Amino acid sequence: MVGGGSAALVGQLTDGSGGSSHSTPVQNASSKSSGVSAVAKAVMPSIVEIKAATASGQSTGSGVVITADGEIVTNNHVVAGADTVKVSFSDGSTKDAKVVGTDPDKDLALIKVQGASGLTPAALGDSGKVQVGDQVVAIGSPEGLTGTVTSGIVSALNRDVTVSKEQGQDGRQRQRQGGGLPQWPFEFGGNQYNGDTGSSKTTYKAIQTDASLNPGNSGGALINMNGEIIGINSAMYASAGSGDSAGSVGLGFSIPINTVKADLAKLRAGGTGG
Repeated sequence: MVGGGSAALVGQLTDGSGGSSHSTPVQNASSKSSGVSAVAKAVMPSIVEIKAATASGQSTGSGVVITADGEIVTNNHVVAGADTVKVSFSDGSTKDAKVVGTDPDKDLALIKVQGASGLTPAALGDSGKVQVGDQVVAIGSPEGLTGTVTSGIVSALNRDVTVSKEQGQDGRQRQRQGGGLPQWPFEFGGNQYNGDTGSSKTTYKAIQTDASLNPGNSGGALINMNGEIIGINSAMYASAGSGDSAGSVGLGFSIPINTVKADLAKLRAGGTGG
């Protein structure tokens, strides 16, 4: 398995973190197609691919730049236990990063690119204003395909999603049959998907979306049509078959961006141990 950000809001979130700038929200999208295109163009520089090497292998996910000096939000399950972290940007450049803090209880993590400046931070929105049926765009690196854009709607709100808190536990990074990126186990509606979540797990309230999400999208952005991040993509169900029957079935979940904003101070201080 795998934010209306005004200048004042983004400034408040990034005070003391190194002189950040902010991206400009996309306004008044005239149609679905042109709206998605405009959102993708505006937000793409703020979305990165993350490769985290651990003793048991390598996990690949996505992340969202939130400050110009290199703070990036992602999922805990993308970087948990990482010995090294590398970040790839939309311009093709790659830089090393360090894990600043993790919060396994919320499946969130904060990493920071070393020696970064002048990055394009995303505008963080208000997930409390999200409504069922709102159109959304997802950007991430499914299957390692950096900068992949999909779109859909908000299918539901406040879904209880349960994920493992520790990497490598009970098949937590289970490779799909035939290879490929790991699938991240999670529980929803009383059922388990993508494997066993194990005994150490946590439940959070999520935004459900039918925007196509696949392994590698974890930690990437769910975006409204103003170009504001409203969620961090964290769990997605892929069918258990192979070939044409595998892949996204329109059942994805994102951690609301208001949860992320409320957790930033803790993450910057090193987060929690689990």
